[in-house]
Amino acid sequence: MGVDHSWLSLVAVTDEPGESDDGFVEDVMAAVRGGATCVQLRGKRTGSGRMVELARAVVQRVAVPVIVNDRADVAIAGGAAGVHLGADDLTVERVRSFAPAGFIIGASVGNDEELGAARGADYVGVGPVYTTGSKGDAGPAIGLAEMTRLIRASGCPGVGIGGIDARNARAVIDAGAEGVAVLGAIFTTTDVEAAARAIRRALDTAPRQDG
Repeated sequence: MGVDHSWLSLVAVTDEPGESDDGFVEDVMAAVRGGATCVQLRGKRTGSGRMVELARAVVQRVAVPVIVNDRADVAIAGGAAGVHLGADDLTVERVRSFAPAGFIIGASVGNDEELGAARGADYVGVGPVYTTGSKGDAGPAIGLAEMTRLIRASGCPGVGIGGIDARNARAVIDAGAEGVAVLGAIFTTTDVEAAARAIRRALDTAPRQDG
């Protein structure tokens, strides 16, 4: 029996925390109620102390893996399941050297050059698959074919990220990704739970049978 990667199906990637910690945690809980199978906490401009407390609060309230973006120290201190590393962060190998046993390490890959730093990751986030406005440094869209190639080259499960919503999420899965990572189409909406549910429904739709 293969390893179960179902927790990667719908990774809900948060926006920067606003003024209200309670509101931030409630939005995360709403995404999970809507069908998110993993939560990735983003807080590039938020202090480490606050991010640790937010991570702890989320971990206590959801029953899915919680991953912290970029900051392995915050992830470990906050009791998160793992960290997701960007191209400018520590390498997977370096984090593995001090992380606790069972700690999940994901890595962003957008081109061949970034594959090296991602070696040894538990999963890769590949993209941007489509044009996105949610991440200012995301770069141009790479498309489904390039996403598929990079996932295969990484040798580990891949999650498509960038510009993904209920209309195109299934296509990402059909192209070979284990799941999708979504920010804008979930957390910039007026109803986070409904938005996550719509994407979950799209992912669960059976693929089209040609011929």
